[in-house]
Amino acid sequence: MFSAAFLLLLIILAMIATLVSDSMLSVRQFGFGFLKGQAWNPIKGEFGALPFIYGTIVSSLIALQISVPLSLGIAIFLVEQAPYYVARPIGFLVELLAAIPSVVYGLWGIFVLASFLRVYVEPVLARWFGWLPLFQGPITGIGLLTGGIILAIMVTPIISAVVRDVLAAVPSSQREAALALGATKWETTRVVLVNAVPGIAGAVILGLGRALGETMAVTMVIGNRPQISISLFEPSYTIASAVANEFTEATQDLYLSALVELGLILFLVTFVVNGAARLLVRSVTRRTAGAGASA
Repeated sequence: MFSAAFLLLLIILAMIATLVSDSMLSVRQFGFGFLKGQAWNPIKGEFGALPFIYGTIVSSLIALQISVPLSLGIAIFLVEQAPYYVARPIGFLVELLAAIPSVVYGLWGIFVLASFLRVYVEPVLARWFGWLPLFQGPITGIGLLTGGIILAIMVTPIISAVVRDVLAAVPSSQREAALALGATKWETTRVVLVNAVPGIAGAVILGLGRALGETMAVTMVIGNRPQISISLFEPSYTIASAVANEFTEATQDLYLSALVELGLILFLVTFVVNGAARLLVRSVTRRTAGAGASA
């Protein structure tokens, strides 16, 4: 068992060592300026990672804003509300969404979702909320908003499946005790949710990790333009999309090294996000335990 765990650690260290070694040319050339640089011009040898970091983080946050409430609603309905003969087929269909290849999501996003957003959603957002910088700019159906929605659709089955298992693992005695004390059905569900908070947070972390590293579906609908724009209608670029799109075109050593450094940044961003999320889970767990003890 120790050997299996140690092997996993060695694999991670080997990946980090390879990324650091292959990105040293870019690191020596640009230093920390690579993280705050906004220009990406391989012809002139100008490389900056800030637009890609911005696109990765913003699209992932959009996905979580949409998918987390939806996933919680699905899981609560399947575990606490729906009868067995309804919960089982719906649960199967939700899990089936997670098995669809990302390129299929991307094709659906180009031919269906982008057109729907361009005709029915984005004009309404621009009309009612156009005074906000988030909803200004040309309406094309391709951009950060579309990329975030695609990610939300892809992340929802993962989060909902994990949350469903977490809610189902809460002992029935918790529900029976709440009902015995005169709690309503919704109050009983709230008791279950309080007990499942650490697991729900873990499910959100898992979904965030999927959103940060998703490549093909986002590449096909986000616009692939290395820029920083507040508007959600504008095209953007993610780190994973940039590496997937431009790796075969990198004929110069500096260009290839810059792309590898982007991969290293994505690796580090994932570590930082997961670390912050773990701290959040720990604080929530302690607060929940303290509340239960005081009660």
